[in-house]
Amino acid sequence: MSPSPDLRRFLAEMEFPAAKDDLVREAIRDGLDRDDIAAIEQLRGYSYSARWQILTALRLGRPSADALVPA
Repeated sequence: MSPSPDLRRFLAEMEFPAAKDDLVREAIRDGLDRDDIAAIEQLRGYSYSARWQILTALRLGRPSADALVPA
C-alpha cells in the first residue's frame, strides 16, 4: 500500500513512540479516511518509535522486524 497524503500528514503530526491503539484512536479523532484507518488497524500490535517505521510497514504490507520496537 502506498500511504495517502492524508495518512502521511497525520503521521507527521503524530507524537512518537506510539502504539497501534494510539494511532487508531488519533486517526479516528482526526477524521482520517476509513481506508487509512483500516491500514493502521492491520499493523501488528507494536510500539513504533518513528513515522518512517510505519510508512515502511505500510509499503511492505506488513511490519518488518527492522521497523519495529517491542512494546
